[in-house]
Amino acid sequence: MLRLLPYLLFIILLASCGSSKRVHQSSKKTTTKTKKVTSTSSKSTSKKTKATAKSTSKKKIKSIINYAETFKGTRYKFGGTTKKGMDCSGLVYTSFKKENITLPRTSRAMSVKGKKISLSKVAPGDLVFFKTNKNKNVINHVGLVISTKGKVQFIHASTSRGVMVSSLSERYWRSNFVSVRRIVP
Repeated sequence: MLRLLPYLLFIILLASCGSSKRVHQSSKKTTTKTKKVTSTSSKSTSKKTKATAKSTSKKKIKSIINYAETFKGTRYKFGGTTKKGMDCSGLVYTSFKKENITLPRTSRAMSVKGKKISLSKVAPGDLVFFKTNKNKNVINHVGLVISTKGKVQFIHASTSRGVMVSSLSERYWRSNFVSVRRIVP
């Protein structure tokens, strides 16, 4: 009888291992089902995240434009970034900085940031770039698009009239226009 005891324990051990495999397989099926549910809910979460990001972007753009418009009438000052005086890139730099978006300080350096888009897809918050110096073939002016209803309007700092709103439909701006860049997606 004592000799049979080890054999009996061995058989019980084998039998118990077999049953634990079945439980393990069952838990794998449960895990798989859980993963499927999770991936479905992550798709839903992803859509919500995109919608929230889009809403946040619109709020940032509105804030940037509103802040830029507070400088209307400010005189032009080369290198200026305050109500005492403002240049074109200073206006854009300061307005985006208010929303914690850091841009380079010059219009030429800004012209390579963000994503280049076609003029037909321009939207408020986009930057428009110009070459206004016929002697130099470089971007030297930037404006912030504030409206696209009817015609593209942008706020900028003009050397002759300070911070003002102009339109791309004006002959001067249309003939010196170079490109549009989107900073806030």
